[in-house]
Amino acid sequence: MNALKVIIYFSIFKYPLTKEEIYAFSSSQSMEDIEQDLRTLIEKKIIYKLGNYYTDINDATLVQRRIKGNTMAQNIMPKALQRAKLIMSFPYIESVCISGSLAKNYYDDQGDIDFFIITKPKKLWLARTFLILFKKLFLLNSKKYFCVNYFISSDQLKIAEQNKFTATELITLIPIYGKTVFNAFVSENHWAFNYYPNKAINTASLAEDFKKPIWSRTMEVLFNNKLGEKLDQSFKKITLKKWKSNFKHLKKKEFEIAMKSTNDVSKHHPQDFQTHVIVSLNERYNIKNKAFNLNLTMEHA
Repeated sequence: MNALKVIIYFSIFKYPLTKEEIYAFSSSQSMEDIEQDLRTLIEKKIIYKLGNYYTDINDATLVQRRIKGNTMAQNIMPKALQRAKLIMSFPYIESVCISGSLAKNYYDDQGDIDFFIITKPKKLWLARTFLILFKKLFLLNSKKYFCVNYFISSDQLKIAEQNKFTATELITLIPIYGKTVFNAFVSENHWAFNYYPNKAINTASLAEDFKKPIWSRTMEVLFNNKLGEKLDQSFKKITLKKWKSNFKHLKKKEFEIAMKSTNDVSKHHPQDFQTHVIVSLNERYNIKNKAFNLNLTMEHA
């Protein structure tokens, strides 16, 4: 039931898949195994084939939605690449990746352009603050095309939460800048390939080098001292205090995952999407297990 688990996962996002995509996101050893799985699942009416797409929901509008979202993603990608270049020009940024739904080739009118950012050590909160100030002052605080919601430091590259959701997000990243640092990040998080041994990260747009503008290099020199480290810690404390005040509805454990704030990580995911996806996934597994007498194993958060 390797194919079924892949289909159910993307079904949470109302995203039907081709058989090639199902294979890529599976741990099957061959396409032939996937094709056999799909035939069996269709015969038992556990899944449906809609054109070239497979889903566990018999709704043709999902295919139309996906095709439209793919087209919108292709159209918005040049803007995402421009914003990635802008982000990379800021002080202390070492690598920029496109993440979220756009990285999976989907975009719609309600979507944002999400970025995963790696910073220099001991400068994460300083780098983040520069970007947030730019967003507030010059983008009128709009995150539509500038959602900088996940930062990590280049001296602590391993992702602590290792599950199907984080593996999916990691393996679908589209790195744009910072080749050396990004390769080190992938090496530190090779556990993700245990979930997706057939999936390769799309590095087609990954640039070898990037020369920072003079203003950015000047700022790096100005704050490359004890003052810079103190400011970094001050911005962390100010941000964390604000988040604790704004997101009181989150339980302590939920806050620690969704709004993780350490010297080396800054996450701003107040919807706690990671937990919601894993919970929803396990609920769907249970429904399929009961309805078709299956034995899909649960995922951990």
